[in-house]
Formats: sequence, structure tokens, C-alpha cells
Amino acid sequence: MNSKEKGFLLLTGQLGVPERKILTPAQLRSLSDRVRSMVKPSEDRDLDLTDLLALGYREEMARRILGLLDEEDLLEHYLERGKKLGCVPLTRVSPGYPRILKAGLGTDAPGCLWAKGDMTLLEGPKVALVGSRDILPQNREFAEEAGRQAAHQDFVLVSGNARGADRAAQEACLRAGGRVISVVADRLAKQPAREGMLYLSQDGFDEEFSSQRALSRNRVIHALGLCVFVAQCGCQTGGTWDGTVKNLRFRWSLVRCFDDGSPSMKLLEQMGAELIGMKALSDIGALTTGERTLYDLL
Repeated sequence: MNSKEKGFLLLTGQLGVPERKILTPAQLRSLSDRVRSMVKPSEDRDLDLTDLLALGYREEMARRILGLLDEEDLLEHYLERGKKLGCVPLTRVSPGYPRILKAGLGTDAPGCLWAKGDMTLLEGPKVALVGSRDILPQNREFAEEAGRQAAHQDFVLVSGNARGADRAAQEACLRAGGRVISVVADRLAKQPAREGMLYLSQDGFDEEFSSQRALSRNRVIHALGLCVFVAQCGCQTGGTWDGTVKNLRFRWSLVRCFDDGSPSMKLLEQMGAELIGMKALSDIGALTTGERTLYDLL
């Protein structure tokens, strides 16, 4: 890990200490912009208080930034713990960080993804699947078929490891010999090592589940895929609805919803999603071509 990656983690990672006052994404963007604009010192050295004050920071904020950067021992200890558990970081400035996330989410892309499992899965073409936890039989069949077809057509399946649609698709994909990226909202370190599987987590390898983490990781699931399949969705409520509507608005990826006749799917169609049946999954490649959404016309 190079010094730039370490600096990124020091500024944005809790590093196992919940009370660490890390920089927000907006604060990090501001710091990056200011540092890029500064006249570089002739000697090779780290930022100091004088530099930050010259960049327009108040002394309190400048000392906070320097304090975060000074906790290298804490970072090394956290990295070592992660390594023993099979968890490694990918910062937004790391060579292996998914380009598709940067392209889709821009500055809203996670500052760091912690990974456990087969890192090569990040390299191949991917499709995502989302859906309700309490899933109906026909919708479960759609989720499972999406997983199987992803395996047969050599797409990596991205999902969220929640009960219901996520796990139905993931397990079907793995049983068919496919590969799965699971973006988890609970502790990354506890996930079991499985062939053909990569687990990702946004905040660290030891963060516990929270509803906020579950909602936040939805954008990663949507943006990692060339398209996202929606197996089932609550009507104007729930994480699947929230993530899908945001995807349609910000165009993270293409949205293909199972045509189950529900009011929620009809509303999503009006926003720009395409309704598809089971047979359409036989040619996933054809489902990764784009079209205009309602939000493009506003």
C-alpha cells in the first residue's frame, strides 16, 4: 500500500474506532481540490500546519486533518488485523478500485471498499440483482433464473446477501458454477470463504449491521452492474424501492424489472425502467443496452 492510499484511509476510515472524527466526502473533496491547487514545496515532505493554513483552513480544522494523518500506528494495526481475517482495502486511489463505480457514482463512490474473497471478480462484466426480503414464489423464480443465467452467460452477479431475492439469486448462480460479488451491510470479517465469491463492505471489515449501511450500500450494488434486475419491490417504500428510484434518477445503471403486474413495477416503468419477463433473461447481453429514462426528459 502506497502513501497516497494510506493517507486516504487515515482521513476517511474509522479504523475500528467509532469516535474517530473522519472527513466527510465533501470535506475530502475540498481538501483534494485545495491541495491540487497549491504550489508544491521544493522539498519532498508531508503537509504541515503552515500549508493548511495557507490553503484557507482555520487552525482547528487544520489540526484535525493533521491529527488524522498522524495516526499511522493505528492504521498499521488495523491493516494487520484485516489481513489476518482475509480482508483487504481498496481505496478510491488504489489501482484495483472498480472503474465502473467511479464512472457511475463520481464523487459519491465509496472512499474505500474492503474486500474478502476472489478479487478477480471485479474485472469481469457484471449484472446486479435486488429485491424484497419477503419474496413471493414467482418473484423468487425470477431471481433464481437471473442468477443461473448470469452464470451460464459468464456475467458476475452482484447482490446484497440479504434473505429473500438476494440469496435466492446468489445461491442459484453459485450452484450453476457462476461467480458472485456480495455487497454486505454487516461484518465483512465473519463472511465465510467460498469459491467463486467476493464480499465487499463500504466502511470497514468489522462494522456491524445497521439500516443506514444497508441503504447506503444499495448504490454500490446498482452501480457495479451494467444493468440491475429488480425481482420484487415494495410500492414507494423500502430499500429496494429507494435504491431503484435513485438509480433511475442518477442513471447508475440500466434497470430491468420483473413484470409481475404489481403497482410498484408499473410505477418504476413510468420512471424509465423496462419491464421484462423470465424469457428475456436468456440474453442478458441484450439487456445491457441503454435507453432514455423519464428523468432525462425533465
